[in-house]
Formats: sequence, C-alpha cells, structure tokens
Amino acid sequence: MRYLDRFQPLALLVMRLALGAIMIAHGYQKVFHELTHFAHAVGSMGLPSWLGYVAAFTELLGGVLIFVGFFTRAAAFAVCINLCVALWKVHLHNGLMGSPDHPGYEFPLAAATLAFALICFGAGPIAIDHIVRGGGSPASRS
Repeated sequence: MRYLDRFQPLALLVMRLALGAIMIAHGYQKVFHELTHFAHAVGSMGLPSWLGYVAAFTELLGGVLIFVGFFTRAAAFAVCINLCVALWKVHLHNGLMGSPDHPGYEFPLAAATLAFALICFGAGPIAIDHIVRGGGSPASRS
C-alpha cells in the first residue's frame, strides 16, 4: 500500500479545496446577505453579538486562505474553532442527523475534522505556503 503515498499531496489539495469552498460559500452568504441578522442570532445564543461578525469573516476569509493554501494552518485553526462552536451551540442538541428543519451535527463535525487534519498536516506541496517556504523542485533549492 506504500504506492498510495505518492497521492498524499493530491489528497491534501482535495481536502483544502473542499473545505475552502464550503467555508467560502457559508461565509459569503453570511457576510453579504445576512451579517446583522447572523450577529443577532449569535447574540441570542448567549454569546456576544460581535462574535457573529468574527465568525462570518472567519468563514469567508479563512475559506479563501485554505482554498489557496496560504497561512493554511492558522486559517484551519480559526475555522476549526468556528465549527466547534457552531457544533456546540447550534447543532449538538439536534443529534447527529437532526431533522429537515433542524440540521444535526454531522456536517460541521466532518468539516471540523477536515480543518483539524489541515492543522496537523499543513497545506501540502501544492499550495502557496509551500512556495513561500522555499519549496519546489530540488534543482531550485541549490
């Protein structure tokens, strides 16, 4: 099974693109369509309302950074915390699967797991992080 090791860079790219696209979509909707409403909803859950603004921009900007692979570990850390709070405050009481009008916690749990994996493994070699750190072909490092 060691032959599958060569696909690890591709797997990290797919993880980044999937999580980044999900977070960009969720963040875009919150920032550009319902920012004030979302902040009030966060405030109604017993958290400070200003954290709604932080959460919305974390989803949007964190998603963009994860998608392109820039400051990936820091962005994934922020997104992971965001998803864990969403899981705890919004979805946990609905159960794993929830119902059509009250979604469960399976989706934020899966997304938080992707974010945690990116915290642990980083963006991989197909990312801006790798280029900035001086990665690339062995010939370019000499």
